[in-house]
Amino acid sequence: MNREELENRLIDFAGQILRLSEALPRTQGGSVLSAQLVRSSTSSALNYGEAQSAESSKDFIHKMQIILKELRETLICLKIIKKYGRMRQFELLEDTIRETNELISIFVKSIQTCKRRMPA
Repeated sequence: MNREELENRLIDFAGQILRLSEALPRTQGGSVLSAQLVRSSTSSALNYGEAQSAESSKDFIHKMQIILKELRETLICLKIIKKYGRMRQFELLEDTIRETNELISIFVKSIQTCKRRMPA
């Protein structure tokens, strides 16, 4: 997957999260989880844009690690929503959890590859 494809995938992921967020119940808990989910997931796409402008390999890895952190935060939020049990669109939730796991795997591998390529 090239940079543009990954960027588009992260943008699509943010859109998927927005749809999921809108399906959450309008309770205090649903609103809090929705806001947190939107922040952490859209941050992943936005930080990927920053990573493309990294000033060094070390800076690039750091920005990629921030993206990974945000994706993991998103995954935990999705798990809370799943356990919360009031999600009306369960299939969308399951698809989003699956996509989050795939993106986490991509970024873990990318970071490992970058670290291996860095001079000692």
